[in-house]
Amino acid sequence: MKNPNPPRQAIALKYDGQQAPTLTAKGDDALAEAILKLARENEVPIYENAELVKLLARMELGDSIPEELYRTIAEIIAFAWTLKGKFPVGYDPDAGPVERDVTDRGDDY
Repeated sequence: MKNPNPPRQAIALKYDGQQAPTLTAKGDDALAEAILKLARENEVPIYENAELVKLLARMELGDSIPEELYRTIAEIIAFAWTLKGKFPVGYDPDAGPVERDVTDRGDDY
């Protein structure tokens, strides 16, 4: 019979702005709660996505995230940075959205 209450899982990633994010902590149940408590105490943004956690929890501590997840993780990190008022070097948060000319696809004929 399937467990109606699967274990709570949590992971933590570290991103230095230069290399791919790495897995710095992972755990189930009590350890997951401790990871989340530590994140809250240090005002680290928490993003909840059980399927993503299941994928990342398969990794070993210190491993870089797989290339297939770069975009997903980059969007989460960008959102977390925005919440904390941090932006990449050269980014102007007051500049507004950039419009792209969708008719120019780089096809120089």
